[in-house]
Amino acid sequence: MDRRSFNRRILLGGAAVATSLSVVPEAVSAAGPVKTAPAGGEVKRIKLYAEKLPDGQMGYGLEKGKASIPGPLIELNEGDTLHVEFENTMDVAVSLHVHGLDYEITSDGTKLNRSHVEPGGTRTYTWRTHAPGRRGDGTWRSGSAGYWHYHDHVVGTEHGTVGLQKGLFGPVIVRRKGDVLPDRTHTVVFNDMRINNKPPHSGPDFEATVGDRVEFVVITHGEFYHTFHMHGHRWADNRTGMLTGPEDPSQVIDNKITGPADSFGFQVIAGEGVGAGAWMYHCHVQSHSDMGMVGLFLVKKPDGTIPGYEPHEHGDGPAGGGHEH
Repeated sequence: MDRRSFNRRILLGGAAVATSLSVVPEAVSAAGPVKTAPAGGEVKRIKLYAEKLPDGQMGYGLEKGKASIPGPLIELNEGDTLHVEFENTMDVAVSLHVHGLDYEITSDGTKLNRSHVEPGGTRTYTWRTHAPGRRGDGTWRSGSAGYWHYHDHVVGTEHGTVGLQKGLFGPVIVRRKGDVLPDRTHTVVFNDMRINNKPPHSGPDFEATVGDRVEFVVITHGEFYHTFHMHGHRWADNRTGMLTGPEDPSQVIDNKITGPADSFGFQVIAGEGVGAGAWMYHCHVQSHSDMGMVGLFLVKKPDGTIPGYEPHEHGDGPAGGGHEH
């Protein structure tokens, strides 16, 4: 289990997804029951640290000395409340600001309302989620379920510009009761001309085996718009990235434009209809691809091999942003 993320047993009370496979050459079909998200309503607590990393970067972590870029994956169910005890181990002020969730002004995470954390200080941020429902005036209120993110809003400027540049960001997923749970989740952050703040042309790469249900959370930060494209795999352009049935009108896509602070997510069955391989993902703005905004989705055969792939051909192997369920 990757220490940069939460164990599903702790936050969701579930177990790993069991997937039964029927494999034919260059094709796969997922069969058997899937695990789904339970109802929310729990009160949960975690400890999160902000730390300096080598090469002038910064990150969030669940333990001292364990900060990463991106920060830990936080998973909740609609109706949950999360108390984040946040400790700043750095010599500059920092904060924690979340998108998509409910919070009072004291948990906003900005200097404008003094909800930041000075060097060596600690503060508890409280995030709440809610299920969809009807308001008193008869209009409909959407729920919190979706693919969101958190980030610093203080380092460098009142908007956290330097904190974002240096790696102070991470993913948040809020599930709705009944949402299908993946085998593993990977986070991809386009940050200016980098992916997960790695050097150009060095990934990160992500692994799976044919038939795995794999979830991707895609986030954009920085100054540029990007287009996330994945080879060989497609998803529905809706809240979950999955079709609800044959009448679902959601467009099926393999390319999505993302601007600064955008986030979305989806699930795929690794190798479905296309088989194992080193499947590229990248920004489809051509100059951005040429400058190194590219990585690999390494889909292995059951015997662990990847047709036509030599590890030395690209980057330095699988790394960063992964969460095994």
